[in-house]
Amino acid sequence: MILSDSKVEIVRRHNKVVFQDGNRLVKVYNDRKPGSDVFNEALNDARVSEAGGRVPRVLEVSQVKDGEWEGSWAIALTFIPGRSLDTILAEKTAEADAYFDEFVELQVEVQTADAPLLNRQKDKLRRMINSVKSVDPSVRYDLQMRLDGIKGGAKVCHGDFVPSNVIIPSDGSEPYVCDWAHVTCGIPEVDAAQTYLLLKMDDPKLAHRYLTTYSKKADMPIQVIKHWVPVVAAAELARGRKQQEKFLMSQVEAVFENL
Repeated sequence: MILSDSKVEIVRRHNKVVFQDGNRLVKVYNDRKPGSDVFNEALNDARVSEAGGRVPRVLEVSQVKDGEWEGSWAIALTFIPGRSLDTILAEKTAEADAYFDEFVELQVEVQTADAPLLNRQKDKLRRMINSVKSVDPSVRYDLQMRLDGIKGGAKVCHGDFVPSNVIIPSDGSEPYVCDWAHVTCGIPEVDAAQTYLLLKMDDPKLAHRYLTTYSKKADMPIQVIKHWVPVVAAAELARGRKQQEKFLMSQVEAVFENL
C-alpha cells in the first residue's frame, strides 16, 4: 500500500494511526500488530456487511511500501464524509440528545442480525480473562461460570460500540458503524455491558443515561446488563489499559460480594 503525501492524520492511538487519504480511510498499525489480526478485521467487516450491517467497504489490506510506516500492516476502507458521533455529543445540543437516542437504537438494530461465522463472544472473553493473572483465581472462576451460561448466542456484538465508532454522514444518509476489530457473535446484554463500561470510564453520567436508555429500547432489565460488567471489565484488563486499571479492578471486584 502506498500512502500519498496529501494524507491527513485523523487520530493516533496506542497501536495505530488513522489517515484520510483521498477517498480512503487508512488505518496503519505499529510493527507489533500481526498481519493476521489485520486480515481478520477485514474479514469481520465483510461478514458484518453480509449480515446487513452498514459498514465502510474494505478496499485493501497490505503492508505500507515506503516512508515512515514502511513494512507496517494497513487496512484501507472507503472514507465516509461526516462527523463522528462523539464530536456531536460534545456540543451538548438538542440535536446531540436526539443522536444519542439514535445511537442506542442503532446498537439494538445491529444486535438483531445473526452472524454465526464470527468468532464466539464467550470464547474470546474466556481467553482474555484467563490471561489476567492479577485477578484472583476464585474471581476468574466465577466469571468463567457466568460465561458458561451463554448458550448459543449468534447475534452480532460489536465489542467496542461507542460514539467515536459511529459516523453521521454529511449527506444525511443512515449512520455507519466503524472499527469492527472486536466483533463477535454472542448475546446482546454482554455487548451492552461493554458499551456501558467503556462510557463509564470517561463519563459516568453518560454511561448511566446509556444504561437506562438501552434498557428501555431493548426491553432488557438493567440487572441483566450489570451482571456482565465484571466479566467485560476483567477482559479489558487483558488489553493493558494501565491508566484505567484501578477503575477496571473496582468493577471486577464486585464479584467478591457474591463469593
